[in-house]
Amino acid sequence: MPFFDFPREQLDSYRPALTAPADFDAFWADTLAEARQHPLDAGFVRVDAALSRVEVYDVTFSGYGGQRIKGWYVRPAGASGPLPCVVEYIGYGGGRGLPHNWLMWASAGCAHLVMDTRGQGSAWSHGDTPDLPDGANPFYPGFMTQGILSRETYYYRRTMTDAARAVEAALSRADVDASRIAVTGGSQGGGLAIAAAALMTDQVQVCMPDVPFLCNFARAVGLTDAMPYQEIAHYLKIHRIYDERVFGTLAYFDGMNFAPRITAECLFSTALMDTVCPPSTVFAAYNHVQASKQIRVYPFNQHEGGADLHAGEKLRFVRDRWGTA
Repeated sequence: MPFFDFPREQLDSYRPALTAPADFDAFWADTLAEARQHPLDAGFVRVDAALSRVEVYDVTFSGYGGQRIKGWYVRPAGASGPLPCVVEYIGYGGGRGLPHNWLMWASAGCAHLVMDTRGQGSAWSHGDTPDLPDGANPFYPGFMTQGILSRETYYYRRTMTDAARAVEAALSRADVDASRIAVTGGSQGGGLAIAAAALMTDQVQVCMPDVPFLCNFARAVGLTDAMPYQEIAHYLKIHRIYDERVFGTLAYFDGMNFAPRITAECLFSTALMDTVCPPSTVFAAYNHVQASKQIRVYPFNQHEGGADLHAGEKLRFVRDRWGTA
């Protein structure tokens, strides 16, 4: 895969005009207020995962519309005192999987809440959270054009609200230190981390999005022929008259528009050969972040980004701020 996007020096200064509508903040304030009319009712049920060094809990909490969202909560076995907590969101099509998939953060001395993604978890790892009030089971992608003709009905309104409430679920734990909350995730999970950090500015201190999806939609859809952005292009190929309406909706869910609202310290990552989440779309969000920030760039990688190497970068980033093991 050759380099296909802007050269690095142009990426560093790429800062496209924001597309946030005038009522962006009001829309999200109303959306969260509506969700909070339903009790969070976060439940943590201890499960036997055959793991002796960590404690595992099956998580359920109320997300968008009061609909019940699943997750895992993993913490170091026998740990005392309030713990820093990392809330993690999952990549496109994946679900929460199994507890032994999520051992890194507990091994570093952190509590770790992994949010299942509504309706997903049928592409590369299984999920347990249905979408929509009628209990539609998790299904195979795509999700990018579900309800896309209206900000009220768009799929990511529900999912981003779930992401914010996942932070609230973590904070409901007596063993979590409210002054040490991080959000993270790769690809779609990175996009959800950006949204959660922007929506929960008083609660989130660290934001670590890896090769984030859901950023700079207008450029992404026209630049890459890779899925999932091409779900939108294919939709518009058939629904030729809806382009203005579609991008009007997407403006409310664009990581680029959330970015200036983030107050958490940020560690981003991108890869210069990534055709799934092109580097310019990542820099579009990163360059609009006004808080303290760093970015790791992996020139010869595709959508795997820094992979295990970058996981080590995140571990050190958290350790250096919060003194984790």
